[in-house]
Amino acid sequence: MNAETLWLQTRLSQLGFDPGPHDGLRGPRTDAAVVAFKRSIGLRARPYVGPLTRAALMPAVQERSDLPWMAEAAKMRGLHEQRNTAALRRWFDASVSWIDPRDIPWCGAFVATCHRAAEPDIGLPGNPLGARNWHPWGDKCDPVSGATLVFWRISPNHWAGHVGFYHGEDDTHYHVLGGNQRDSVSVTRIAKSRLLSSRWPIGIPVTGRRILLTPGGTPISTNEASHEQTTKSQGARAAAPSSDSHRAGACGCPGIR
Repeated sequence: MNAETLWLQTRLSQLGFDPGPHDGLRGPRTDAAVVAFKRSIGLRARPYVGPLTRAALMPAVQERSDLPWMAEAAKMRGLHEQRNTAALRRWFDASVSWIDPRDIPWCGAFVATCHRAAEPDIGLPGNPLGARNWHPWGDKCDPVSGATLVFWRISPNHWAGHVGFYHGEDDTHYHVLGGNQRDSVSVTRIAKSRLLSSRWPIGIPVTGRRILLTPGGTPISTNEASHEQTTKSQGARAAAPSSDSHRAGACGCPGIR
């Protein structure tokens, strides 16, 4: 038995990837789980476990400590809307539990559920599924670890958007931990020029800090849409009434790539 392999198998299972028995022996099922995990976060899909893969498997220190909503987000990392549909629906907060993540964009549902898990009585936007509805939520803050980041999508004036948590940044992009990113809970890079606002829960001291990262290994998102998302986008439109104020209630991020 190899302790490193045992840790790898345990962590993959926690993230929703099946490595087979937790026996500390590296075999084809463990390799397949590594490949599936790396594919879900945009790394080269091969069984090699190097520094980038280990860093992605291990939540950031602050996510494990003083920011409970980030700890909740980190626990869900790797869950996929197709592979883990039932687990996501059981986990979703009651305010958004009616949605099917395969049909309705769920970045807002992810953020809402993480905040409610940390503080059950916390106020949410009137329609938390709408990414841009998080724009005025909470208090304004600098982009720091744990902040809720709201982005425009398509254009700054378009109703579509995306919302997720600050995970770090490089010179040109924020690294965002969020849901509905490549149809899963993952970290992706979004251009800083697309940021609409950075928000923090009211009444909670801002304890986050800037985390400077290198861009390597994390894919850049330019349009939160994937080749599978035509049906999901249509579902999002159907879920939101037709007025402009309510169209913004649909997330508008049919699956970040």
